[in-house]
Amino acid sequence: MHKIMALMGMLLLAGCAQLGSLSTYNVSEADLEQMLSSQLPKLTRQANVAGIPLKMAVDKMQVDIGPDNSDLVRINTDASAVLSLFGLSYPANLQLQIEGAPYYDATEKAIFIRSVKLLDSSIEAAGYRGNLAPVSNELLQLVNGYLASNPVYRLDQTNPTVKLLTAVPVNMAVQDGKLAFSPSGTR
Repeated sequence: MHKIMALMGMLLLAGCAQLGSLSTYNVSEADLEQMLSSQLPKLTRQANVAGIPLKMAVDKMQVDIGPDNSDLVRINTDASAVLSLFGLSYPANLQLQIEGAPYYDATEKAIFIRSVKLLDSSIEAAGYRGNLAPVSNELLQLVNGYLASNPVYRLDQTNPTVKLLTAVPVNMAVQDGKLAFSPSGTR
């Protein structure tokens, strides 16, 4: 009986030692951009902005993790839109710059962006170029609604290191250009 208990104790210690020596797992800006790029076809929305029917499709996203030494993620988007006004359609190009706090959901094993703020917005349509400030709240609601229910990155559970790491509580830290995951209690 003592041998069985000693063996179980050694296995437990070996597992703890392996977990303690587990290096951090990093998610880079390129990783987030790749995941977001795969979701671009889902980012087509029919909406009304300031009472004007708008069909918007996000064409490209650029991610900046930890800009200006912050704990935030900044996303720059280029979108194309078709505005329908007085029975005519007008093509438009939109640029949005948003920023939010990354949040790791342990249940879904995914990263979401919360507390989204619109930093900048502009439109170019039918010879007009300007700021979208009058409709920025409605655009922000569109983007925030999408990000609230769709992760910007899902951890790969087929990777044995990630599977082991996510089996225990983890810390996520924003570092310059990456999100670093480590077991709770190690930093």
